[in-house]
Amino acid sequence: MNEAKIIGVVGLGLIGGSMAKDFAALGYVVNGYDANPTHIQKALDLKLINEALELEDLAKSSDIIIVAIPVKITGTVIKDILSAIKWHTIVIDTGSTKKNICEEVRSHTKRGRFVACHPLAGTEFSGPQAAIKDLFKGKKNIICQEHLSDEDALEMTVGLMTQLEMQSIFMDPVEHDKHMAYVSHLSHISAFTLGTTVLNIEKDQKQIFNLASTGFASTVRLAKSSPHTWSSIFADNSKNLTEALTSYIGELERFKVALENKDEEAMKDMISEANEIKRVLNGMKYNIVKLS
Repeated sequence: MNEAKIIGVVGLGLIGGSMAKDFAALGYVVNGYDANPTHIQKALDLKLINEALELEDLAKSSDIIIVAIPVKITGTVIKDILSAIKWHTIVIDTGSTKKNICEEVRSHTKRGRFVACHPLAGTEFSGPQAAIKDLFKGKKNIICQEHLSDEDALEMTVGLMTQLEMQSIFMDPVEHDKHMAYVSHLSHISAFTLGTTVLNIEKDQKQIFNLASTGFASTVRLAKSSPHTWSSIFADNSKNLTEALTSYIGELERFKVALENKDEEAMKDMISEANEIKRVLNGMKYNIVKLS
């Protein structure tokens, strides 16, 4: 049995629900809180959590608390939790942005009990019903400002992520948000805008269904993601994402000019340039295997 026996999960959607499912399978007692009563009931029905508690009660009774809620309210909720926890409790967040959360929590007297995390895992689905066993297996977990976390809190967090078969790496929160704007947040905006573009042009949705190939389905898959979650992420990382979008729009304009001029050589050059992404992705795959 694990030394820290009780885990409280705040936010019972895809990430929180999947963590609840995995930690319960590992022998922890997992309780939960969600502001949405429907999510609470669904999590109980699916046996993702042992018991539903109010936030303050969850904070006081848990050894470890995982906060998996929209980033715009994460900092505020973490401060409330830190004010209520016992001295030994560890608070971990899973937010897709880190700079603003870290800044908001930095001055709290119990800052050392907080570990700022971002597990790089997920799907386009949301809610407790989207929870998946082993969602985090083989994935990376980013930890920011580890020097501000107490040694035991950091050690326990890395151990927990290792139990989920994740590899933890350390990164500055500003750098984290900048990189995530390009490798994650921009791809979601691309999917959302592709989806709305096609829907606006092709009003006959039956024809979209009939003509859509696997290429379209895979490209637009992220457009099914939660508006509530992603609008919060975009707003929180707006500066970095605006810069990323400016670069992206520039590349689209470059392609548009080549199309208007029917310049096949220019298009071939741009496609060949883009093909280099294979090298990057293959390198990422190699590093994950090598370092896991």
